[in-house]
Amino acid sequence: MAAEKAKVYLVGAGPGDPDLLTIKAARILGEAQAVIYDKIVSPEILALANPQATFIPARKERGQQEAFEAEIHAWYLRLRDAVGPVVRLKSGDPLVFGRGGEELEFLSQHGFNVEVVPGVSALTAAPTLAGIPLGGVSAAVTVLPGHRQAVTEVDWPAYRHGGTLVVLMGVDHRAEIARFLINGGRQARDPVAFLQYASTDRECVVESTLEQVARGEVAVEPPAVFVIGEVVRLRTASGSPSRKRGQTTLSPLVSS
Repeated sequence: MAAEKAKVYLVGAGPGDPDLLTIKAARILGEAQAVIYDKIVSPEILALANPQATFIPARKERGQQEAFEAEIHAWYLRLRDAVGPVVRLKSGDPLVFGRGGEELEFLSQHGFNVEVVPGVSALTAAPTLAGIPLGGVSAAVTVLPGHRQAVTEVDWPAYRHGGTLVVLMGVDHRAEIARFLINGGRQARDPVAFLQYASTDRECVVESTLEQVARGEVAVEPPAVFVIGEVVRLRTASGSPSRKRGQTTLSPLVSS
């Protein structure tokens, strides 16, 4: 009889604040024998893992997606005979635009026992922490991936009539996304909010318009989620919730 392969947990680490890690995720981390973690995961969350575990950083470089995935798959195969749980710790939720689906498929094809542990996604956490409700103004909320391939495949004119857009992983292509939306019929004056480092001590909100973003006038850096639509104005009216950790502040635009 073939030896049973190690159990792999695809675990969501949440948006950054360790207090937003789920109880189940913390328990599994404490039992892990190996932890393959995204470099964006905070040291505070890693400190909750079994100190005797093997810690393996998953270092993805821009433009090296295929090599990154191959490296992760190779680690899974090396750890297939691990005596205890293997944790793949991914920021946010493991199956929300984070290539977790591809990893899940690989593990299933290779006979691993896999369990997915959901996490709090920046998709909802970042707007909430910034005081931006995703509902209440528009009847629809659309979530879009902002990486290079998705940007070229999206039917941008489909979003010309308004509605709330939430873009993940799109900071590097923000000007191009804004131009596509404007050229597709979206109003250039539509408000935009970039939500950087949500739930961490570096949390920051940058408000702008599609036109300013399209002209390259807004300085932001990943990780960030950005929200497009009238819901952004509600933050201006109500202000963001006050929290002990990661106070949200309004950053100025880059001068044109």
